[in-house]
Amino acid sequence: MILPIVGYGSPVLRKITQQIDKDYPQLLELVDNMFETMYIANGVGLAAPQIDLPISLAVIDAQPFKENYPEADGFKRVFINPVVIEESGEKWMFEEGCLSLPELHEEVSRYSNVLVRYFDENFNEKEELLTGIRARIFQHEFDHLQGKVFVDRLSSIRRTLLRRKLNDISNGRVQTSYKMKRINTRK
Repeated sequence: MILPIVGYGSPVLRKITQQIDKDYPQLLELVDNMFETMYIANGVGLAAPQIDLPISLAVIDAQPFKENYPEADGFKRVFINPVVIEESGEKWMFEEGCLSLPELHEEVSRYSNVLVRYFDENFNEKEELLTGIRARIFQHEFDHLQGKVFVDRLSSIRRTLLRRKLNDISNGRVQTSYKMKRINTRK
């Protein structure tokens, strides 16, 4: 089932998520729905807050990047209750976008390596060193689980320059090819 994605300005995108356990209701169905939603929207990652759920869950499939980044080939993961153990390596700039911030792409600096511990969809605990594009996509989705979006990593001057676009998104004045749940936060 395709789920609506919440846009920038939705309060759920600013919440630190809650951990879940293996008894979370219909977890595997939710994971399948998140992948389906992500694919329909042409994304490579989707975090639960983006579908209006404040839980610590994200899905990633980096396959679209495999031509330019070989490490992306076959990198499809479910991250439940992820914890960053260590970030390392050089920081590098890359143009990021986000399904919750449609039509907005900006250069963001992130670490090239990240060591993470998480549970997969079957609640098997994993520890994995992610590098390159895999690390970048994970860090983007992990930010969502911490109540952050990629524009938070931009300079205050750049965010000021983007204010009008951000207001348009939060007020639903943006077109997407996928279902969005727009929430106007103004009273």
